[in-house]
Amino acid sequence: MNLTEFIRLALAEDVGDGDHTSLSTIPADAQKRARLLVKEAGILAGVEVAQAIFTEVDPSFEVEVLMRDGDAIKPGDIVLTVSGNARRILTAERLVLNCMQRMSGIATHTRQLVNLLDGTRAKLLDTRKTTPNFRICEKMATRIGGAVNHRFGLYDMILIKDNHVDFAGGIEAAILKAVAYLQETGRQLRIEIETRNRAEVEEVLRVGQVDVILLDNFQPDGIRDMVRLINGRFVTEASGGIDETNLRAYAETGVDFISSGALTHQVNSLDLSLKAY
Repeated sequence: MNLTEFIRLALAEDVGDGDHTSLSTIPADAQKRARLLVKEAGILAGVEVAQAIFTEVDPSFEVEVLMRDGDAIKPGDIVLTVSGNARRILTAERLVLNCMQRMSGIATHTRQLVNLLDGTRAKLLDTRKTTPNFRICEKMATRIGGAVNHRFGLYDMILIKDNHVDFAGGIEAAILKAVAYLQETGRQLRIEIETRNRAEVEEVLRVGQVDVILLDNFQPDGIRDMVRLINGRFVTEASGGIDETNLRAYAETGVDFISSGALTHQVNSLDLSLKAY
């Protein structure tokens, strides 16, 4: 799904057979203006999405953007203004706010975590723990906040997790089957494999043929030991039970990436509003 497809589906869900409140109370030719106001401090995200929504609803809208994605915002700031047909401004209003409030909350939380990594080599990754059909916006928001986008979906990377390993018959079997699949299909995808203990890491080192070793649910000291053991042969990623209270400790282990589903599934939306003026 691309951004335009998402917007069209979201508008269809919201508008249905018509915005009967606006149709019944506002003249068809009324021309008005509104501004998007900030009511809570954080990191702004979703301006690009808002512009696309306004364009989809009415290409004749005049939108003046005053602040950009990634800007630090505070109460009282004006992000943008929009002028045009009043009914259609109201058609766009809720979708613009829903997207921008959620995205700004994600970007704000992401930036807070990214700041905790300063001075280390570790980069923060997002995950597939996203809201169905809203992933495109949530991953835009994590990137705006300073994280690195991991795979977008099941189709753009082979990530062999614990259930794959168990269903496939073990680490070696899973890796060899993945490699054979890529050869048979002619696809060029990176292979990452999840490990749960030292023995599994050692097995991956023996088998090879992967790009990334995911160290899942290790304590920081365990991650540090595994990073030493891997010794740069593969890219390393830490995951599982990592939040703002221990993120720095994991980053200081020398691991390359730290992934966190909390970037998108445990976030409060930022308070924004669209007001006529």
